[in-house]
Amino acid sequence: MDVFEDLRRMNKRQLYYQVLNFAMIVSSALMIWKGLIVITGSESPIVVVLSGSMEPAFHRGDLLFLTNFQEDPIRAGEIVVFKVEGRDIPIVHRVIKIHEKENGNIKFLTKGDNNEVDDRGLYKEGQNWLEKKDVVGRARGFLPYVGMVTIIMNDYPKFKYALLAVMGAYVLLKRES
Repeated sequence: MDVFEDLRRMNKRQLYYQVLNFAMIVSSALMIWKGLIVITGSESPIVVVLSGSMEPAFHRGDLLFLTNFQEDPIRAGEIVVFKVEGRDIPIVHRVIKIHEKENGNIKFLTKGDNNEVDDRGLYKEGQNWLEKKDVVGRARGFLPYVGMVTIIMNDYPKFKYALLAVMGAYVLLKRES
């Protein structure tokens, strides 16, 4: 195989350099992600729409940019990304009703634009409203269909591993001119 032959031809110094180069790329990506978390106030500043429940506003595969500043009040009509206890994947839906208590606590109800009924069936048993603690972020912008790569990699894990292997081999074997 050509890949292993390239590895054998590299001296130790070149191999260490390539491994360090790869480590720098990975650590830079992690630093950028953590920086986005701090800047946006959201635990997940970028998410992919996984279903058609928000069509026509967002389509499956759209990449959403989120913020989650605690001082901003949640308003009806806003698109939020929320997590429900017992579900791993966040949900992207629109706020349709706000319920404000006398003490200032706000609860709200969501619904997908393309769904017939509200999301009470998605919430944990006995929960009728979401609270601010359930919100991962609010949609502030999007790139259409850019997230399809993520959906394809989740639907076809072998494709994901092949793509990662090719990218890793490229970084390790690419030589500086």
